[in-house]
Amino acid sequence: MTEGTWELLLLLLLGLGLGSQEALPPPCESQIYCFGELLHQVQMAKLYKDDKQFVDMPLSSAPDQVLQHFHKLANTHNHSIPQQQLQAFLQEHFLTMGQELEPWAPEDWKDSPQFLQKISDSKLRAWAGQLHQLWRKLGKKVKPEVLQHPERFSLIYSQHPFIVPGGRFLEFYYWDSYWVMEGLLLSEMAETVKGMLQNFLDLVQTYGHVPNGARVYYLQRSQPPLLTLMMDRYVTYTNDTAFLRDNIGTLALELAFWTENKNISVSLWGKSYVLNRYYVPYGGPRPESYSKDAELANTMPEGDREAMLAELKAGAESGWDFSSRWLIGGLNPDLLSSIRTSKFVPVDLNAFLCQAEELMSKFHTSLGNDAQATKYRNLREQRLAALNAILWDEEKGAWFDYDLENRKKNQEFYPSNLTPLWAGCFSDPAVVDKALKYLEDNQILTYQHGIPTSLRNTGQQWDFPNAWAPLQDLVIRGLAKSPSPRTQEVAFQLAQNWIRTNFDVYSRKSAMYEKYDINNGGQPGGGGEYEVQEGFGWTNGVALMLLDRYGDRLSSGAQTAFLMPHCLAAALLLSLLPH
Repeated sequence: MTEGTWELLLLLLLGLGLGSQEALPPPCESQIYCFGELLHQVQMAKLYKDDKQFVDMPLSSAPDQVLQHFHKLANTHNHSIPQQQLQAFLQEHFLTMGQELEPWAPEDWKDSPQFLQKISDSKLRAWAGQLHQLWRKLGKKVKPEVLQHPERFSLIYSQHPFIVPGGRFLEFYYWDSYWVMEGLLLSEMAETVKGMLQNFLDLVQTYGHVPNGARVYYLQRSQPPLLTLMMDRYVTYTNDTAFLRDNIGTLALELAFWTENKNISVSLWGKSYVLNRYYVPYGGPRPESYSKDAELANTMPEGDREAMLAELKAGAESGWDFSSRWLIGGLNPDLLSSIRTSKFVPVDLNAFLCQAEELMSKFHTSLGNDAQATKYRNLREQRLAALNAILWDEEKGAWFDYDLENRKKNQEFYPSNLTPLWAGCFSDPAVVDKALKYLEDNQILTYQHGIPTSLRNTGQQWDFPNAWAPLQDLVIRGLAKSPSPRTQEVAFQLAQNWIRTNFDVYSRKSAMYEKYDINNGGQPGGGGEYEVQEGFGWTNGVALMLLDRYGDRLSSGAQTAFLMPHCLAAALLLSLLPH
């Protein structure tokens, strides 16, 4: 780090009241997009409704020149630049956000993919056709100038075009892309999926992991690790084993990033188990939410600020940014400043890694690498034993995040508590039916418009009353693994509820949303740090998956009350009668 860079970082930290002895490294090296006085002044002036807008704006000249002009301006105004002059500076030295991307119509898109024929309800079939059309609206391609002058952009160059979530999210995101790819494969767009997979593999080759999203300010945090699963879905669809063979080393690198950098040892009854957690030891506010983070830091004692800012980044890495899930056990579990993400061993993260280890074992077997297959099979068995010992609760019939500081499970309801079912990370088939009882005990089956993200209403977006598409998938496909017809029927009913919510909102608003409010008959969701976004990649993907799985039974008709447990037997008999 140069002397000038360090001085700027120090200035930034002092501006937040942070002592330099506690300073963690910034999220990236850019003194424009990741830390420094320019970022601080612009974001704290709140010139834009959304902080993300500024850090997505490309530069019109080299960063050194822009910084030189800025320091001159800052010195002239004694480091307190009036808003008008700051705006004029930005107009001169920055371009409008989004200019580095161009719309892209996927070349493998075609009319009428086969899965549409499986949908009996004509209204749902027409709607599924419209969702299939949306891939053409969400396609993006990076312009060549990003490759020629990467220092002028916060966007990370990608060689292949991709599908984005939509709305404020102009770039691709890690875990979102798994559900997008599932939808694309149903739309018979395997070439698009291969290109997106290659982009992720290239990121691992360059950075050693997949960042949260394709921006430099996301570089030091990842998102739930689903790359191995993406590869599995692609290879299962195409049988492209050559692609798997070429890239299996890169998949191993990505898994090692998690298992080596984010592991934690938990001791119980004299035995130690190694599991993983979300952990991002990088300092300063998140550039894309800078002013909110800085203001939140200023409500806290100086010595606690840097740790809290790192916990916010870990919360963003979890994908659940933000939720009571990461606030429980803190001084005030309703305040975001209580966030303590890295102090939990999360169920979903460890289930995703358990699944990835199983898939790596399967891949190596198919490629004839028996020693590697055995290595990953043993890793999965160790993780399975740790999940059973530390996270599973026999009495409640679910897994729970483990609070490392308070040495106990967080027994609040979250759909993520059932991720091991979805990931196939359990050894006793009876746990699927225990999970159904867990849902009944928490009255989750009484919600008619979707499975809530939690039962706590904190105003955070990953809490009640919001429901999110990927969490519906985790529960529905988890329950569908049961050999019990009753549990399978509940999985179908949950799918019916979610499809009807998506369909009803789409009928009213002609849009798909990133999340839904399941109060008041189902609406676009709210809460959190920004307005609800339209698009929307993973929502479309999950809707297509459910329409494909249950298309012969799903109905667009009027909402009916959810079948309570005692009605399920009657429903089951009806479902078994010939249609």
